Amino acid sequence: MVGVARKNGKTEWAAAIALYGLLAEGNGAEVYSCAADRKQAKLVHTAARRMVEASSELRGQCRLYVDAIEVPATGSVYRALSSEAFTKEGLSPTLVVYDELHAAPDRELYDVMSLAMGARVDPLMLIVTTAGVRVDRFGQDTIAHQLYQLGKRIATGEHVDPTYYMAWWESEEHRSPSDEEAWAQANPSLGDILDPADMRSALPPATPENEYLTKRHNRWVVSAKSWLPHGAWDACKADREVRPDEPVILGFDGSWTNDSTALVGCTVTDPHIFVIKAWERPLDAASWVVPSDEVEAALRDAIASYRVLEVACDPHYWRAQLVQWAEQGWPVVEWPTNNVSRMVPACREFYTAVVEKRLTHSDDPALARHIANAVIKEDTAGARIVKQARGQKIDLAVASVIAYDRAHVREAAPVVTFIDFEDPDLYPDDEPDDWEDA
Repeated sequence: MVGVARKNGKTEWAAAIALYGLLAEGNGAEVYSCAADRKQAKLVHTAARRMVEASSELRGQCRLYVDAIEVPATGSVYRALSSEAFTKEGLSPTLVVYDELHAAPDRELYDVMSLAMGARVDPLMLIVTTAGVRVDRFGQDTIAHQLYQLGKRIATGEHVDPTYYMAWWESEEHRSPSDEEAWAQANPSLGDILDPADMRSALPPATPENEYLTKRHNRWVVSAKSWLPHGAWDACKADREVRPDEPVILGFDGSWTNDSTALVGCTVTDPHIFVIKAWERPLDAASWVVPSDEVEAALRDAIASYRVLEVACDPHYWRAQLVQWAEQGWPVVEWPTNNVSRMVPACREFYTAVVEKRLTHSDDPALARHIANAVIKEDTAGARIVKQARGQKIDLAVASVIAYDRAHVREAAPVVTFIDFEDPDLYPDDEPDDWEDA
Protein backbone atom coordinates (compact mmCIF):
# COMPACT_ATOMS: atom_id res chain seq x y z
CA MET A 1 0.00 0.00 0.00
CA VAL A 2 1.45 3.32 -1.11
CA GLY A 3 -0.18 6.52 0.15
CA VAL A 4 0.69 9.92 -1.22
CA ALA A 5 -1.16 13.19 -1.78
CA ARG A 6 -2.74 14.02 -5.14
CA LYS A 7 -0.78 15.05 -8.23
CA ASN A 8 2.45 13.29 -7.27
CA GLY A 9 2.57 10.98 -10.30
CA LYS A 10 1.21 7.83 -8.66
CA THR A 11 -1.08 6.98 -11.62
CA GLU A 12 1.83 6.86 -14.08
CA TRP A 13 3.99 4.97 -11.56
CA ALA A 14 1.24 2.37 -11.08
CA ALA A 15 0.77 2.10 -14.87
CA ALA A 16 4.47 1.29 -15.35
CA ILE A 17 4.23 -1.46 -12.69
CA ALA A 18 1.09 -2.83 -14.36
CA LEU A 19 2.93 -3.10 -17.68
CA TYR A 20 5.86 -4.79 -15.97
CA GLY A 21 3.42 -7.34 -14.51
CA LEU A 22 1.92 -7.87 -17.96
CA LEU A 23 5.22 -8.34 -19.82
CA ALA A 24 7.62 -9.81 -17.26
CA GLU A 25 5.53 -12.26 -15.20
CA GLY A 26 5.69 -15.06 -17.77
CA ASN A 27 2.94 -16.97 -19.53
CA GLY A 28 -0.69 -16.44 -18.70
CA ALA A 29 -0.29 -13.36 -16.50
CA GLU A 30 -3.51 -11.61 -15.51
CA VAL A 31 -3.20 -7.97 -14.49
CA TYR A 32 -6.16 -5.87 -13.35
CA SER A 33 -6.66 -2.22 -12.52
CA CYS A 34 -9.38 -1.75 -9.89
CA ALA A 35 -11.15 1.29 -8.53
CA ALA A 36 -14.43 2.44 -7.04
CA ASP A 37 -15.98 3.40 -10.40
CA ARG A 38 -15.35 2.65 -14.07
CA LYS A 39 -13.87 6.07 -14.85
CA GLN A 40 -11.33 5.84 -12.03
CA ALA A 41 -10.44 2.25 -12.95
CA LYS A 42 -9.60 3.36 -16.50
CA LEU A 43 -7.09 6.00 -15.41
CA VAL A 44 -4.18 3.63 -14.72
CA HIS A 45 -5.16 1.47 -17.70
CA THR A 46 -5.24 4.53 -20.00
CA ALA A 47 -1.84 5.69 -18.76
CA ALA A 48 -0.42 2.22 -19.49
CA ARG A 49 -1.98 2.25 -22.96
CA ARG A 50 -0.32 5.58 -23.74
CA MET A 51 3.04 4.17 -22.67
CA VAL A 52 2.58 1.28 -25.10
CA GLU A 53 1.59 3.68 -27.89
CA ALA A 54 4.68 5.81 -27.22
CA SER A 55 7.12 2.87 -27.52
CA SER A 56 7.74 1.00 -30.78
CA GLU A 57 9.17 -1.95 -28.82
CA LEU A 58 6.06 -2.24 -26.63
CA ARG A 59 3.75 -1.79 -29.63
CA GLY A 60 5.47 -4.75 -31.24
CA GLN A 61 4.68 -7.01 -28.30
CA CYS A 62 1.22 -5.81 -27.26
CA ARG A 63 -2.18 -5.79 -28.89
CA LEU A 64 -4.41 -2.88 -27.84
CA TYR A 65 -8.16 -3.11 -27.39
CA VAL A 66 -10.69 -0.67 -25.95
CA ASP A 67 -10.75 -2.37 -22.54
CA ALA A 68 -7.68 -4.60 -22.61
CA ILE A 69 -4.01 -4.91 -23.48
CA GLU A 70 -2.88 -8.39 -24.56
CA VAL A 71 0.49 -10.01 -25.17
CA PRO A 72 -0.22 -12.74 -27.78
CA ALA A 73 3.18 -14.44 -27.34
CA THR A 74 2.51 -15.25 -23.65
CA GLY A 75 -1.27 -15.19 -23.47
CA SER A 76 -1.11 -12.44 -20.83
CA VAL A 77 -3.82 -9.80 -20.46
CA TYR A 78 -4.37 -6.51 -18.64
CA ARG A 79 -7.90 -5.22 -17.96
CA ALA A 80 -9.65 -2.54 -15.91
CA LEU A 81 -12.37 -3.43 -13.38
CA SER A 82 -14.55 -1.36 -11.08
CA SER A 83 -16.82 -1.86 -8.09
CA GLU A 84 -19.74 -1.17 -10.44
CA ALA A 85 -19.07 -4.44 -12.31
CA PHE A 86 -20.23 -7.63 -10.60
CA THR A 87 -18.57 -10.26 -12.82
CA LYS A 88 -15.26 -10.59 -11.01
CA GLU A 89 -15.54 -14.24 -9.94
CA GLY A 90 -13.43 -16.74 -11.86
CA LEU A 91 -10.43 -14.42 -12.23
CA SER A 92 -6.90 -15.50 -11.29
CA PRO A 93 -4.80 -12.34 -10.99
CA THR A 94 -1.02 -12.27 -10.84
CA LEU A 95 -1.07 -8.52 -10.18
CA VAL A 96 -3.85 -6.22 -8.98
CA VAL A 97 -3.41 -2.45 -9.01
CA TYR A 98 -6.13 -0.90 -6.83
CA ASP A 99 -6.35 2.86 -7.41
CA GLU A 100 -7.79 5.19 -4.71
CA LEU A 101 -8.98 2.48 -2.37
CA HIS A 102 -10.19 5.17 0.05
CA ALA A 103 -13.12 5.82 -2.32
CA ALA A 104 -14.33 2.20 -2.39
CA PRO A 105 -18.04 2.08 -1.41
CA ASP A 106 -17.42 -1.21 0.42
CA ARG A 107 -14.78 -3.93 0.56
CA GLU A 108 -16.43 -6.37 -1.89
CA LEU A 109 -14.10 -5.79 -4.84
CA TYR A 110 -11.01 -5.75 -2.61
CA ASP A 111 -11.97 -9.08 -1.01
CA VAL A 112 -12.84 -10.73 -4.34
CA MET A 113 -9.52 -9.76 -5.92
CA SER A 114 -7.49 -10.62 -2.83
CA LEU A 115 -8.99 -14.09 -2.55
CA ALA A 116 -8.75 -14.68 -6.32
CA MET A 117 -4.94 -14.56 -6.19
CA GLY A 118 -4.70 -17.72 -4.07
CA ALA A 119 -3.75 -20.05 -6.95
CA ARG A 120 -0.85 -17.88 -8.12
CA VAL A 121 2.78 -18.05 -7.01
CA ASP A 122 3.94 -14.75 -5.47
CA PRO A 123 0.97 -12.61 -6.56
CA LEU A 124 0.92 -8.94 -5.67
CA MET A 125 -1.83 -6.49 -4.81
CA LEU A 126 -0.58 -2.92 -5.15
CA ILE A 127 -2.77 -0.23 -3.59
CA VAL A 128 -2.08 3.38 -4.57
CA THR A 129 -4.28 5.87 -2.77
CA THR A 130 -4.63 9.14 -0.97
CA ALA A 131 -6.20 9.37 2.47
CA GLY A 132 -9.92 9.92 2.92
CA VAL A 133 -12.60 9.61 5.56
CA ARG A 134 -12.16 6.90 8.14
CA VAL A 135 -15.65 5.39 8.03
CA ASP A 136 -17.92 4.18 5.26
CA ARG A 137 -21.63 4.77 4.75
CA PHE A 138 -22.42 1.96 7.19
CA GLY A 139 -20.48 3.66 9.99
CA GLN A 140 -17.71 1.06 9.85
CA ASP A 141 -13.97 1.52 9.40
CA THR A 142 -13.16 1.66 5.68
CA ILE A 143 -10.92 -1.04 4.24
CA ALA A 144 -8.38 1.63 3.26
CA HIS A 145 -8.20 3.03 6.79
CA GLN A 146 -8.00 -0.50 8.25
CA LEU A 147 -4.96 -1.21 6.05
CA TYR A 148 -3.44 2.15 6.96
CA GLN A 149 -3.81 1.37 10.67
CA LEU A 150 -2.34 -2.09 10.08
CA GLY A 151 0.69 -0.49 8.41
CA LYS A 152 1.12 1.91 11.32
CA ARG A 153 0.95 -0.93 13.84
CA ILE A 154 3.57 -2.90 11.90
CA ALA A 155 5.80 0.18 11.70
CA THR A 156 5.64 0.74 15.47
CA GLY A 157 6.19 -2.94 16.26
CA GLU A 158 2.69 -3.53 17.64
CA HIS A 159 2.03 -6.19 15.00
CA VAL A 160 4.18 -8.42 12.77
CA ASP A 161 3.13 -9.33 9.22
CA PRO A 162 5.89 -9.99 6.66
CA THR A 163 3.33 -10.25 3.83
CA TYR A 164 2.28 -6.60 4.11
CA TYR A 165 4.23 -3.45 3.31
CA MET A 166 3.14 0.18 3.48
CA ALA A 167 4.86 3.39 2.43
CA TRP A 168 2.96 6.52 3.41
CA TRP A 169 3.71 10.22 3.02
CA GLU A 170 1.63 12.49 5.26
CA SER A 171 2.04 15.77 7.09
CA GLU A 172 2.30 15.77 10.87
CA GLU A 173 -0.98 16.11 12.74
CA HIS A 174 -0.14 19.46 14.32
CA ARG A 175 0.68 21.11 10.98
CA SER A 176 -1.81 23.62 9.57
CA PRO A 177 -3.04 23.44 5.96
CA SER A 178 -0.94 26.50 5.01
CA ASP A 179 2.32 25.16 6.49
CA GLU A 180 4.58 24.90 3.45
CA GLU A 181 7.09 22.66 5.25
CA ALA A 182 4.23 20.21 5.82
CA TRP A 183 3.47 20.20 2.08
CA ALA A 184 6.82 18.54 1.41
CA GLN A 185 6.09 15.83 3.99
CA ALA A 186 3.04 14.63 2.04
CA ASN A 187 4.17 15.54 -1.50
CA PRO A 188 7.50 13.95 -2.51
CA SER A 189 7.10 15.43 -6.01
CA LEU A 190 6.61 19.00 -4.79
CA GLY A 191 8.54 21.33 -7.06
CA ASP A 192 9.03 18.63 -9.73
CA ILE A 193 5.59 17.40 -10.78
CA LEU A 194 3.48 19.43 -8.36
CA ASP A 195 3.68 23.22 -8.47
CA PRO A 196 3.72 24.94 -5.02
CA ALA A 197 1.64 27.73 -6.57
CA ASP A 198 -1.14 25.19 -7.12
CA MET A 199 -0.96 24.25 -3.44
CA ARG A 200 -1.33 27.90 -2.43
CA SER A 201 -4.22 28.58 -4.79
CA ALA A 202 -6.26 25.70 -3.30
CA LEU A 203 -5.80 26.66 0.36
CA PRO A 204 -8.94 27.01 2.50
CA PRO A 205 -11.39 28.66 2.15
CA ALA A 206 -10.99 28.02 -1.61
CA THR A 207 -11.09 24.31 -0.68
CA PRO A 208 -12.86 22.94 2.41
CA GLU A 209 -10.30 22.20 5.14
CA ASN A 210 -11.02 18.47 5.40
CA GLU A 211 -10.80 18.11 1.62
CA TYR A 212 -7.49 19.97 1.59
CA LEU A 213 -6.11 17.82 4.43
CA THR A 214 -6.94 14.57 2.63
CA LYS A 215 -5.93 15.57 -0.91
CA ARG A 216 -2.93 17.82 -0.19
CA HIS A 217 -1.68 16.68 3.23
CA ASN A 218 -2.70 13.01 2.83
CA ARG A 219 -4.25 12.94 6.30
CA TRP A 220 -7.26 10.91 7.36
CA VAL A 221 -10.30 12.84 8.51
CA VAL A 222 -13.54 11.85 10.18
CA SER A 223 -17.01 12.34 8.84
CA ALA A 224 -18.22 12.93 12.41
CA LYS A 225 -16.91 15.67 14.67
CA SER A 226 -13.38 14.93 15.83
CA TRP A 227 -12.75 15.03 19.56
CA LEU A 228 -9.40 16.83 19.65
CA PRO A 229 -8.17 19.52 17.23
CA HIS A 230 -5.57 18.50 14.66
CA GLY A 231 -2.14 18.28 16.25
CA ALA A 232 -3.29 18.99 19.82
CA TRP A 233 -2.44 15.52 21.13
CA ASP A 234 0.98 15.40 19.45
CA ALA A 235 1.82 18.79 20.94
CA CYS A 236 1.47 17.33 24.47
CA LYS A 237 3.92 14.45 24.16
CA ALA A 238 6.86 14.48 26.57
CA ASP A 239 9.76 12.19 27.39
CA ARG A 240 9.16 11.85 31.11
CA GLU A 241 9.92 9.08 33.58
CA VAL A 242 7.34 8.56 36.32
CA ARG A 243 9.11 8.20 39.68
CA PRO A 244 8.05 5.39 42.04
CA ASP A 245 7.26 7.91 44.81
CA GLU A 246 4.95 10.09 42.68
CA PRO A 247 1.25 9.80 43.55
CA VAL A 248 -0.55 8.13 40.63
CA ILE A 249 -4.14 7.34 39.65
CA LEU A 250 -4.80 4.28 37.48
CA GLY A 251 -7.68 4.29 35.00
CA PHE A 252 -9.14 0.96 33.86
CA ASP A 253 -11.59 0.41 30.99
CA GLY A 254 -12.32 -3.26 30.39
CA SER A 255 -14.16 -5.49 27.98
CA TRP A 256 -14.51 -9.24 27.96
CA THR A 257 -14.57 -10.60 24.39
CA ASN A 258 -13.55 -9.34 20.95
CA ASP A 259 -12.79 -5.79 22.05
CA SER A 260 -9.93 -4.22 24.00
CA THR A 261 -9.03 -3.54 27.62
CA ALA A 262 -6.82 -0.71 28.84
CA LEU A 263 -4.88 0.22 31.96
CA VAL A 264 -3.52 3.78 32.04
CA GLY A 265 -1.77 5.84 34.70
CA CYS A 266 -1.88 9.56 35.40
CA THR A 267 0.32 11.44 37.86
CA VAL A 268 -1.56 13.66 40.31
CA THR A 269 0.88 16.57 40.29
CA ASP A 270 2.01 17.86 36.90
CA PRO A 271 -0.40 15.44 35.13
CA HIS A 272 1.28 12.95 32.82
CA ILE A 273 -0.60 10.15 31.02
CA PHE A 274 1.26 6.88 30.52
CA VAL A 275 0.14 3.46 29.28
CA ILE A 276 0.70 0.54 31.61
CA LYS A 277 -0.82 -2.17 29.41
CA ALA A 278 -3.45 -2.67 26.71
CA TRP A 279 -5.01 -5.87 25.44
CA GLU A 280 -6.58 -6.02 21.97
CA ARG A 281 -7.91 -8.86 19.91
CA PRO A 282 -5.13 -9.96 17.51
CA LEU A 283 -5.85 -8.97 13.92
CA ASP A 284 -5.81 -12.59 12.75
CA ALA A 285 -8.07 -13.94 15.54
CA ALA A 286 -11.64 -14.88 14.67
CA SER A 287 -12.65 -14.70 18.33
CA TRP A 288 -10.85 -13.70 21.47
CA VAL A 289 -11.31 -13.38 25.22
CA VAL A 290 -9.47 -10.83 27.36
CA PRO A 291 -6.77 -12.65 29.40
CA SER A 292 -8.06 -11.71 32.85
CA ASP A 293 -5.07 -13.29 34.60
CA GLU A 294 -2.72 -11.03 32.63
CA VAL A 295 -4.86 -8.00 33.47
CA GLU A 296 -4.73 -8.78 37.18
CA ALA A 297 -0.97 -9.43 37.05
CA ALA A 298 -0.35 -6.11 35.28
CA LEU A 299 -2.47 -4.29 37.85
CA ARG A 300 -0.63 -6.00 40.72
CA ASP A 301 2.75 -5.01 39.21
CA ALA A 302 1.60 -1.42 38.76
CA ILE A 303 0.45 -1.14 42.37
CA ALA A 304 3.81 -2.53 43.49
CA SER A 305 5.80 -0.22 41.19
CA TYR A 306 4.03 3.10 41.76
CA ARG A 307 2.47 5.03 44.62
CA VAL A 308 -1.10 4.27 43.51
CA LEU A 309 -3.75 6.31 45.31
CA GLU A 310 -6.71 4.90 43.36
CA VAL A 311 -7.57 2.36 40.72
CA ALA A 312 -10.62 3.94 39.03
CA CYS A 313 -12.48 1.25 37.10
CA ASP A 314 -15.44 1.05 34.78
CA PRO A 315 -17.31 -1.83 36.49
CA HIS A 316 -19.07 -3.07 33.34
CA TYR A 317 -18.10 -6.75 32.74
CA TRP A 318 -15.57 -6.65 35.62
CA ARG A 319 -17.66 -6.13 38.78
CA ALA A 320 -16.77 -9.53 40.26
CA GLN A 321 -13.07 -8.89 39.74
CA LEU A 322 -13.38 -5.42 41.29
CA VAL A 323 -14.84 -6.97 44.45
CA GLN A 324 -11.95 -9.44 44.62
CA TRP A 325 -9.37 -6.69 44.07
CA ALA A 326 -10.92 -4.59 46.83
CA GLU A 327 -10.82 -7.59 49.17
CA GLN A 328 -7.08 -7.82 48.47
CA GLY A 329 -6.71 -4.28 49.79
CA TRP A 330 -6.23 -2.61 46.41
CA PRO A 331 -7.59 0.99 46.32
CA VAL A 332 -10.38 0.25 43.82
CA VAL A 333 -13.13 2.80 43.11
CA GLU A 334 -15.94 2.51 40.58
CA TRP A 335 -16.07 4.96 37.69
CA PRO A 336 -18.96 3.93 35.38
CA THR A 337 -18.45 5.33 31.89
CA ASN A 338 -22.18 5.03 31.13
CA ASN A 339 -22.87 7.68 33.77
CA VAL A 340 -23.08 10.75 31.52
CA SER A 341 -23.17 13.12 34.50
CA ARG A 342 -19.56 12.05 35.12
CA MET A 343 -18.41 11.33 31.57
CA VAL A 344 -19.48 14.66 30.06
CA PRO A 345 -17.53 16.95 32.44
CA ALA A 346 -14.59 14.52 32.49
CA CYS A 347 -14.30 14.61 28.68
CA ARG A 348 -14.64 18.40 28.70
CA GLU A 349 -11.89 18.82 31.30
CA PHE A 350 -9.58 16.39 29.49
CA TYR A 351 -10.15 18.25 26.20
CA THR A 352 -9.34 21.59 27.84
CA ALA A 353 -6.20 20.19 29.47
CA VAL A 354 -4.93 18.90 26.12
CA VAL A 355 -5.69 22.08 24.20
CA GLU A 356 -4.13 24.26 26.91
CA LYS A 357 -1.19 21.82 27.28
CA ARG A 358 -1.89 21.28 30.98
CA LEU A 359 -1.06 17.59 30.67
CA THR A 360 1.58 15.52 28.90
CA HIS A 361 1.66 11.95 27.64
CA SER A 362 4.22 9.26 26.85
CA ASP A 363 3.61 9.19 23.06
CA ASP A 364 2.43 5.58 23.04
CA PRO A 365 1.36 4.59 19.47
CA ALA A 366 -1.63 2.54 20.62
CA LEU A 367 -2.83 5.39 22.82
CA ALA A 368 -2.47 7.84 19.92
CA ARG A 369 -4.52 5.49 17.72
CA HIS A 370 -7.30 5.21 20.31
CA ILE A 371 -7.32 8.99 20.82
CA ALA A 372 -7.62 9.49 17.04
CA ASN A 373 -10.52 7.00 16.88
CA ALA A 374 -12.55 8.95 19.45
CA VAL A 375 -15.25 11.30 18.19
CA ILE A 376 -17.75 13.47 19.98
CA LYS A 377 -21.36 12.47 20.54
CA GLU A 378 -23.59 15.40 21.42
CA ASP A 379 -27.15 15.14 22.70
CA THR A 380 -29.30 16.59 25.46
CA ALA A 381 -27.07 14.94 28.07
CA GLY A 382 -23.98 16.73 26.77
CA ALA A 383 -20.87 15.92 24.73
CA ARG A 384 -18.74 12.86 25.42
CA ILE A 385 -16.46 10.57 23.43
CA VAL A 386 -17.61 7.47 21.56
CA LYS A 387 -16.03 5.25 18.93
CA GLN A 388 -16.74 6.36 15.39
CA ALA A 389 -17.10 2.89 13.88
CA ARG A 390 -17.53 -0.65 15.09
CA GLY A 391 -14.12 -2.25 15.42
CA GLN A 392 -12.29 0.98 16.18
CA LYS A 393 -10.80 0.94 19.66
CA ILE A 394 -10.97 3.87 22.10
CA ASP A 395 -10.45 2.06 25.42
CA LEU A 396 -7.04 3.67 26.04
CA ALA A 397 -8.62 7.08 25.47
CA VAL A 398 -11.47 6.29 27.89
CA ALA A 399 -9.03 4.97 30.52
CA SER A 400 -7.01 8.17 30.12
CA VAL A 401 -10.11 10.30 30.72
CA ILE A 402 -10.92 8.26 33.84
CA ALA A 403 -7.38 8.51 35.23
CA TYR A 404 -7.05 12.22 34.51
CA ASP A 405 -10.47 12.97 36.00
CA ARG A 406 -9.59 11.33 39.32
CA ALA A 407 -6.08 12.84 39.32
CA HIS A 408 -7.55 16.28 38.64
CA VAL A 409 -9.98 15.88 41.55
CA ARG A 410 -7.13 14.84 43.82
CA GLU A 411 -4.92 17.73 42.67
CA ALA A 412 -7.71 20.27 43.16
CA ALA A 413 -8.69 19.05 46.63
CA PRO A 414 -8.40 21.82 49.27
CA VAL A 415 -5.75 21.63 51.94
CA VAL A 416 -7.39 21.21 55.38
CA THR A 417 -5.57 22.55 58.46
CA PHE A 418 -6.54 21.32 61.93
CA ILE A 419 -6.08 23.84 64.76
CA ASP A 420 -5.29 22.80 68.32
CA PHE A 421 -7.31 25.27 70.41
CA GLU A 422 -5.55 24.11 73.58
CA ASP A 423 -2.17 25.26 72.26
CA PRO A 424 -1.16 28.21 74.54
CA ASP A 425 1.12 29.60 71.83
CA LEU A 426 -1.91 30.20 69.63
CA TYR A 427 -3.15 33.28 71.56
CA PRO A 428 -1.59 36.62 72.47
CA ASP A 429 -0.93 37.24 76.18
CA ASP A 430 -3.49 40.03 76.42
CA GLU A 431 -6.40 37.86 75.20
CA PRO A 432 -8.91 36.44 77.73
CA ASP A 433 -8.59 32.85 78.92
CA ASP A 434 -12.00 31.76 77.71
CA TRP A 435 -11.24 31.68 73.94
CA GLU A 436 -11.92 27.97 73.81
CA ASP A 437 -15.38 28.46 75.30
CA ALA A 438 -16.04 31.31 72.90
